[in-house]
Amino acid sequence: MNKPTALATVCVLVLAAVGCSGCGNPELPHVEGPAPSPTPARGPVYVSDTMGHPLTRPTKFGLTEFSSVSRLSWRSWGEAKAVATGRLSGMWCIPHCPDHGYPATVELSRLQRRENVGYYTLAVVRSPAHLPSDQSSKLRNVRLPIPEPWERNR
Repeated sequence: MNKPTALATVCVLVLAAVGCSGCGNPELPHVEGPAPSPTPARGPVYVSDTMGHPLTRPTKFGLTEFSSVSRLSWRSWGEAKAVATGRLSGMWCIPHCPDHGYPATVELSRLQRRENVGYYTLAVVRSPAHLPSDQSSKLRNVRLPIPEPWERNR
């Protein structure tokens, strides 16, 4: 064997030995102290209207295809529940609706986090006015749309 080939062979054997043996101590890392406590997710909170538009503390929005709320004044927002008072109207009350709809309380809940934002996914609307019974029951469990997760590989 000539010298360059012998030297190359020795280098390959040394590198193979180092690669197989690994570097450093094979022990597991030593961890001390308590694990950090998880921090609650933060970020803006939205409600989506029937068109899927994200809204923050809206003064009005479409709840369903046939009902909307307006003149909303929010007492709370961004926590587990958001509560507002305002007016309720819809296609179901035409032509007998009061000019600005019926008085109503809107409660949004089931806050769902998506990455760094949250969306309310359920609305309950109550009114002291005598609403048609079918509308009253529909408005006590309104599922609100939330956007689909964004895919980074599109």
